[in-house]
Amino acid sequence: MTESTPTPVDELSYEDARNELSEVVTALERGGLGLDESLALWERGEALATRCTAHLEGARTRIEAALNPDDED
Repeated sequence: MTESTPTPVDELSYEDARNELSEVVTALERGGLGLDESLALWERGEALATRCTAHLEGARTRIEAALNPDDED
């Protein structure tokens, strides 16, 4: 991620989103940021967490489908 133009969250792999989320959490815990920067990081972190959840839900769906190929939804 570059500070001027971060990669759009919806383009990140699970691993990239997870790693960036970890960086965001560390930066917020460290403190020393202005309100606007903290809010921007918080919002980015929320989007990253949502992206990670979507990746995991997609993986779960694929695993369940592979384990139960005869199930029709």
